[in-house]
Amino acid sequence: MRPVFVLGCPRSGTTLLQLMLHAHPRIALPPETRFVLPAYERRLGFGDLRERGNRAALAQWITGREETRFHELGLDADAVAERIADGPPTLGSALGVPLQAYAESHGKVRWGDKRPAYALHVEEILRLFPDAQFVHLVRDGRDCVASLLGMPWWHRGFHEAVATWAQVMDTTRRHARRLGPGSWHELRFEDLVADPEPQLRALCGYLGEEYDPRTTEPRRLASTAVPARKTWHRRTHGALDASRAGSWQQRLTPHQIQLCEAALGERLRRNGYELSGAVRPDPAELLRYRKVSALRRAAHAKRRLLDRMARLREPGPVSSCVRPYA
Repeated sequence: MRPVFVLGCPRSGTTLLQLMLHAHPRIALPPETRFVLPAYERRLGFGDLRERGNRAALAQWITGREETRFHELGLDADAVAERIADGPPTLGSALGVPLQAYAESHGKVRWGDKRPAYALHVEEILRLFPDAQFVHLVRDGRDCVASLLGMPWWHRGFHEAVATWAQVMDTTRRHARRLGPGSWHELRFEDLVADPEPQLRALCGYLGEEYDPRTTEPRRLASTAVPARKTWHRRTHGALDASRAGSWQQRLTPHQIQLCEAALGERLRRNGYELSGAVRPDPAELLRYRKVSALRRAAHAKRRLLDRMARLREPGPVSSCVRPYA
Protein backbone atom coordinates (compact mmCIF):
# COMPACT_ATOMS: atom_id res chain seq x y z
CA MET A 1 0.00 0.00 0.00
CA ARG A 2 1.39 3.40 -0.96
CA PRO A 3 1.72 5.86 1.95
CA VAL A 4 -0.25 9.11 1.72
CA PHE A 5 1.28 12.47 2.64
CA VAL A 6 -0.94 15.54 3.07
CA LEU A 7 0.79 18.91 2.81
CA GLY A 8 0.21 22.59 2.14
CA CYS A 9 0.86 26.02 3.50
CA PRO A 10 0.22 26.28 7.26
CA ARG A 11 -3.43 27.19 7.96
CA SER A 12 -4.62 25.90 4.58
CA GLY A 13 -6.96 23.29 6.07
CA THR A 14 -4.67 20.26 6.14
CA THR A 15 -6.02 19.14 9.53
CA LEU A 16 -9.54 19.08 8.12
CA LEU A 17 -8.36 17.02 5.17
CA GLN A 18 -6.45 14.72 7.51
CA LEU A 19 -9.68 14.02 9.40
CA MET A 20 -11.57 13.40 6.18
CA LEU A 21 -9.06 10.81 5.03
CA HIS A 22 -8.84 9.32 8.51
CA ALA A 23 -12.62 8.77 8.35
CA HIS A 24 -12.10 6.44 5.39
CA PRO A 25 -12.40 2.79 6.48
CA ARG A 26 -9.06 1.86 4.89
CA ILE A 27 -6.89 4.92 5.58
CA ALA A 28 -5.37 6.24 8.82
CA LEU A 29 -3.72 9.63 9.18
CA PRO A 30 -2.51 10.43 12.71
CA PRO A 31 -2.31 13.74 14.55
CA GLU A 32 0.64 15.79 13.36
CA THR A 33 3.91 14.15 14.42
CA ARG A 34 7.45 15.47 14.67
CA PHE A 35 9.76 12.57 13.95
CA VAL A 36 9.95 12.03 10.18
CA LEU A 37 11.83 15.16 9.09
CA PRO A 38 13.89 15.55 12.30
CA ALA A 39 15.05 11.93 12.04
CA TYR A 40 16.01 12.43 8.41
CA GLU A 41 17.98 15.57 9.27
CA ARG A 42 19.81 13.70 12.07
CA ARG A 43 20.26 10.48 10.12
CA LEU A 44 24.06 10.47 10.21
CA GLY A 45 23.96 10.44 14.00
CA PHE A 46 21.99 7.20 14.11
CA GLY A 47 24.81 5.28 12.46
CA ASP A 48 24.56 2.20 10.29
CA LEU A 49 21.02 0.85 10.73
CA ARG A 50 22.12 -2.57 9.60
CA GLU A 51 23.20 -2.92 13.23
CA ARG A 52 20.33 -3.79 15.53
CA GLY A 53 21.73 -1.67 18.36
CA ASN A 54 21.55 1.44 16.19
CA ARG A 55 17.97 0.63 15.21
CA ALA A 56 17.12 0.20 18.89
CA ALA A 57 18.63 3.61 19.68
CA LEU A 58 16.66 5.18 16.84
CA ALA A 59 13.51 3.50 18.16
CA GLN A 60 14.04 5.06 21.58
CA TRP A 61 14.64 8.44 19.96
CA ILE A 62 11.27 8.16 18.22
CA THR A 63 9.18 6.65 21.00
CA GLY A 64 10.78 8.06 24.13
CA ARG A 65 10.94 11.80 23.48
CA GLU A 66 8.08 14.22 23.94
CA GLU A 67 9.38 16.37 21.07
CA THR A 68 8.48 13.70 18.51
CA ARG A 69 4.83 13.68 19.69
CA PHE A 70 4.83 9.91 19.44
CA HIS A 71 2.82 9.82 22.67
CA GLU A 72 -0.14 11.42 20.86
CA LEU A 73 -0.52 8.32 18.71
CA GLY A 74 -1.77 6.29 21.66
CA LEU A 75 0.52 3.34 20.89
CA ASP A 76 2.51 1.00 23.11
CA ALA A 77 5.96 2.58 22.98
CA ASP A 78 7.84 -0.59 23.95
CA ALA A 79 6.06 -2.68 21.33
CA VAL A 80 6.73 -0.13 18.58
CA ALA A 81 10.37 0.26 19.64
CA GLU A 82 10.89 -3.49 19.50
CA ARG A 83 9.24 -3.65 16.11
CA ILE A 84 11.61 -0.96 14.80
CA ALA A 85 14.66 -2.69 16.27
CA ASP A 86 13.63 -6.01 14.71
CA GLY A 87 12.65 -4.44 11.41
CA PRO A 88 14.40 -3.71 8.10
CA PRO A 89 17.72 -1.82 8.25
CA THR A 90 16.74 1.53 6.70
CA LEU A 91 15.57 4.84 8.11
CA GLY A 92 12.46 4.94 5.92
CA SER A 93 11.38 1.51 7.12
CA ALA A 94 11.91 2.50 10.75
CA LEU A 95 9.92 5.71 10.40
CA GLY A 96 7.09 3.88 8.70
CA VAL A 97 6.67 1.46 11.62
CA PRO A 98 4.85 3.81 14.06
CA LEU A 99 2.67 5.17 11.27
CA GLN A 100 1.74 1.68 10.16
CA ALA A 101 1.16 0.65 13.78
CA TYR A 102 -1.19 3.61 14.18
CA ALA A 103 -3.17 2.44 11.15
CA GLU A 104 -3.35 -1.08 12.51
CA SER A 105 -4.56 0.20 15.88
CA HIS A 106 -7.54 1.71 14.03
CA GLY A 107 -8.19 -1.41 11.97
CA LYS A 108 -6.90 0.27 8.78
CA VAL A 109 -4.70 -1.22 6.07
CA ARG A 110 -3.23 1.99 4.70
CA TRP A 111 -1.18 4.60 6.52
CA GLY A 112 -0.07 8.15 5.90
CA ASP A 113 0.99 11.36 7.57
CA LYS A 114 0.08 15.03 7.53
CA ARG A 115 2.32 18.00 8.11
CA PRO A 116 2.31 21.33 6.26
CA ALA A 117 6.12 21.45 6.41
CA TYR A 118 6.31 18.47 4.06
CA ALA A 119 5.50 20.91 1.24
CA LEU A 120 9.10 22.13 1.34
CA HIS A 121 10.58 18.66 1.89
CA VAL A 122 9.03 16.48 -0.80
CA GLU A 123 12.44 15.29 -1.98
CA GLU A 124 13.28 14.02 1.49
CA ILE A 125 9.94 12.24 1.81
CA LEU A 126 10.52 10.55 -1.54
CA ARG A 127 13.97 9.40 -0.45
CA LEU A 128 12.39 7.77 2.60
CA PHE A 129 9.22 6.52 0.88
CA PRO A 130 9.76 6.21 -2.90
CA ASP A 131 6.17 5.06 -3.51
CA ALA A 132 4.54 7.96 -1.64
CA GLN A 133 1.42 9.68 -2.93
CA PHE A 134 1.11 13.40 -2.14
CA VAL A 135 -2.05 15.42 -1.58
CA HIS A 136 -1.61 19.19 -1.74
CA LEU A 137 -4.37 21.34 -0.28
CA VAL A 138 -4.39 24.89 -1.64
CA ARG A 139 -6.11 27.81 0.09
CA ASP A 140 -6.35 31.48 -0.88
CA GLY A 141 -3.03 32.95 0.22
CA ARG A 142 -4.73 35.98 1.74
CA ASP A 143 -6.81 33.71 3.99
CA CYS A 144 -3.71 31.71 4.96
CA VAL A 145 -1.88 34.91 5.88
CA ALA A 146 -4.82 36.24 7.89
CA SER A 147 -5.15 32.94 9.73
CA LEU A 148 -1.43 32.68 10.48
CA LEU A 149 -1.43 36.15 12.02
CA GLY A 150 -4.07 34.96 14.49
CA MET A 151 -2.18 31.86 15.63
CA PRO A 152 -0.57 31.81 19.11
CA TRP A 153 2.42 29.92 17.69
CA TRP A 154 3.12 32.27 14.76
CA HIS A 155 5.75 34.80 15.78
CA ARG A 156 7.32 35.64 12.43
CA GLY A 157 5.15 38.53 11.38
CA PHE A 158 3.12 39.52 8.35
CA HIS A 159 5.82 39.63 5.67
CA GLU A 160 7.05 36.17 6.61
CA ALA A 161 3.50 34.82 6.35
CA VAL A 162 3.15 36.19 2.82
CA ALA A 163 6.56 34.81 1.84
CA THR A 164 5.66 31.40 3.27
CA TRP A 165 2.60 30.99 1.04
CA ALA A 166 4.54 32.17 -2.02
CA GLN A 167 7.37 29.73 -1.38
CA VAL A 168 5.03 26.80 -0.79
CA MET A 169 3.12 27.52 -3.99
CA ASP A 170 6.28 27.83 -6.09
CA THR A 171 7.85 24.68 -4.64
CA THR A 172 4.76 22.51 -4.92
CA ARG A 173 4.14 23.64 -8.49
CA ARG A 174 7.53 22.25 -9.49
CA HIS A 175 6.83 18.95 -7.73
CA ALA A 176 3.39 18.68 -9.35
CA ARG A 177 4.93 18.97 -12.80
CA ARG A 178 7.71 16.51 -12.03
CA LEU A 179 5.70 13.81 -10.25
CA GLY A 180 2.57 13.89 -12.40
CA PRO A 181 -1.01 12.78 -11.65
CA GLY A 182 -0.04 9.33 -10.39
CA SER A 183 1.84 10.70 -7.39
CA TRP A 184 0.52 14.26 -6.95
CA HIS A 185 -3.04 15.44 -6.40
CA GLU A 186 -4.13 18.99 -5.74
CA LEU A 187 -7.43 20.40 -4.48
CA ARG A 188 -8.65 23.72 -3.14
CA PHE A 189 -9.84 24.24 0.42
CA GLU A 190 -12.71 26.43 -0.77
CA ASP A 191 -14.06 23.73 -3.07
CA LEU A 192 -13.61 21.07 -0.40
CA VAL A 193 -15.73 22.84 2.23
CA ALA A 194 -18.34 24.14 -0.23
CA ASP A 195 -19.08 20.79 -1.89
CA PRO A 196 -16.96 18.03 -0.35
CA GLU A 197 -18.33 14.93 -2.08
CA PRO A 198 -17.01 15.50 -5.63
CA GLN A 199 -13.65 16.61 -4.24
CA LEU A 200 -13.37 13.53 -2.04
CA ARG A 201 -14.52 11.22 -4.81
CA ALA A 202 -11.75 12.56 -7.03
CA LEU A 203 -9.25 12.23 -4.19
CA CYS A 204 -10.25 8.64 -3.48
CA GLY A 205 -9.95 7.87 -7.17
CA TYR A 206 -6.43 9.25 -7.20
CA LEU A 207 -5.56 7.09 -4.18
CA GLY A 208 -7.09 4.03 -5.78
CA GLU A 209 -9.70 3.72 -3.05
CA GLU A 210 -13.48 3.47 -3.11
CA TYR A 211 -15.26 6.64 -2.07
CA ASP A 212 -16.90 6.45 1.36
CA PRO A 213 -19.50 9.06 2.47
CA ARG A 214 -18.07 9.07 6.01
CA THR A 215 -15.21 11.17 4.70
CA THR A 216 -17.60 14.14 4.40
CA GLU A 217 -18.17 14.21 8.17
CA PRO A 218 -14.75 14.84 9.73
CA ARG A 219 -16.23 16.34 12.89
CA ARG A 220 -17.15 12.83 14.07
CA LEU A 221 -13.44 12.14 14.59
CA ALA A 222 -12.21 15.55 15.75
CA SER A 223 -12.65 14.88 19.47
CA THR A 224 -10.37 11.83 19.32
CA ALA A 225 -8.06 12.55 16.38
CA VAL A 226 -7.17 16.20 17.15
CA PRO A 227 -5.15 16.79 20.34
CA ALA A 228 -7.08 18.93 22.83
CA ARG A 229 -4.16 21.33 23.18
CA LYS A 230 -4.65 22.46 19.58
CA THR A 231 -7.43 24.92 20.32
CA TRP A 232 -6.84 26.63 16.98
CA HIS A 233 -8.42 23.59 15.32
CA ARG A 234 -11.73 24.02 17.14
CA ARG A 235 -13.60 24.52 13.87
CA THR A 236 -12.91 20.91 12.91
CA HIS A 237 -15.34 19.90 15.68
CA GLY A 238 -18.27 21.52 13.87
CA ALA A 239 -20.02 21.19 10.55
CA LEU A 240 -18.16 22.16 7.38
CA ASP A 241 -18.28 25.93 7.09
CA ALA A 242 -17.65 27.64 3.77
CA SER A 243 -18.20 31.11 5.25
CA ARG A 244 -14.54 31.44 6.25
CA ALA A 245 -13.48 31.47 2.62
CA GLY A 246 -12.65 35.05 1.75
CA SER A 247 -12.61 36.23 5.36
CA TRP A 248 -9.31 37.96 4.62
CA GLN A 249 -11.41 40.91 3.47
CA GLN A 250 -12.38 41.57 7.09
CA ARG A 251 -9.25 40.21 8.80
CA LEU A 252 -6.53 41.99 6.86
CA THR A 253 -5.94 45.74 6.80
CA PRO A 254 -6.10 47.61 3.46
CA HIS A 255 -2.30 47.95 3.51
CA GLN A 256 -1.89 44.21 4.10
CA ILE A 257 -4.25 43.40 1.23
CA GLN A 258 -2.26 45.69 -1.04
CA LEU A 259 0.97 43.88 -0.27
CA CYS A 260 -0.59 40.42 -0.53
CA GLU A 261 -1.99 41.09 -3.96
CA ALA A 262 1.18 42.76 -5.23
CA ALA A 263 3.35 39.88 -4.01
CA LEU A 264 1.01 36.97 -4.65
CA GLY A 265 -1.22 38.21 -7.47
CA GLU A 266 -0.08 35.91 -10.27
CA ARG A 267 -0.08 32.87 -8.01
CA LEU A 268 -3.57 33.73 -6.74
CA ARG A 269 -4.95 34.10 -10.26
CA ARG A 270 -3.29 30.88 -11.38
CA ASN A 271 -5.19 29.02 -8.67
CA GLY A 272 -8.55 30.61 -9.45
CA TYR A 273 -8.65 33.41 -6.86
CA GLU A 274 -9.86 36.83 -7.92
CA LEU A 275 -7.98 39.95 -6.92
CA SER A 276 -9.71 42.85 -5.23
CA GLY A 277 -8.00 45.45 -7.37
CA ALA A 278 -6.15 46.99 -4.43
CA VAL A 279 -3.68 49.73 -5.30
CA ARG A 280 0.05 49.08 -5.24
CA PRO A 281 1.56 48.97 -1.76
CA ASP A 282 4.15 51.33 -0.35
CA PRO A 283 7.44 50.56 -2.19
CA ALA A 284 9.22 50.29 1.15
CA GLU A 285 6.80 47.57 2.28
CA LEU A 286 7.25 45.67 -0.97
CA LEU A 287 11.02 45.90 -0.59
CA ARG A 288 10.77 44.57 2.96
CA TYR A 289 8.74 41.63 1.73
CA ARG A 290 11.25 40.87 -1.00
CA LYS A 291 14.09 40.83 1.53
CA VAL A 292 12.20 38.44 3.79
CA SER A 293 11.34 36.23 0.84
CA ALA A 294 14.93 36.18 -0.38
CA LEU A 295 16.19 35.19 3.07
CA ARG A 296 13.67 32.34 3.25
CA ARG A 297 14.68 31.00 -0.12
CA ALA A 298 18.40 31.35 0.64
CA ALA A 299 17.92 29.39 3.87
CA HIS A 300 16.07 26.67 1.97
CA ALA A 301 18.81 26.51 -0.67
CA LYS A 302 21.40 26.16 2.09
CA ARG A 303 19.46 23.26 3.62
CA ARG A 304 19.31 21.58 0.22
CA LEU A 305 23.08 21.94 -0.17
CA LEU A 306 23.76 20.55 3.30
CA ASP A 307 21.46 17.65 2.54
CA ARG A 308 23.35 16.85 -0.65
CA MET A 309 26.60 16.86 1.30
CA ALA A 310 25.16 14.62 4.02
CA ARG A 311 24.09 12.07 1.41
CA LEU A 312 27.75 11.45 0.60
CA ARG A 313 28.34 10.26 4.18
CA GLU A 314 25.28 8.06 4.68
CA PRO A 315 26.36 4.65 6.01
CA GLY A 316 23.58 2.85 4.14
CA PRO A 317 20.36 3.34 2.16
CA VAL A 318 17.56 5.40 3.72
CA SER A 319 14.69 4.23 1.51
CA SER A 320 11.97 2.09 3.03
CA CYS A 321 12.16 -1.51 1.91
CA VAL A 322 9.49 -1.37 -0.75
CA ARG A 323 9.54 -1.52 -4.51
CA PRO A 324 9.21 2.03 -5.93
CA TYR A 325 5.90 2.57 -7.68
CA ALA A 326 6.25 2.44 -11.46
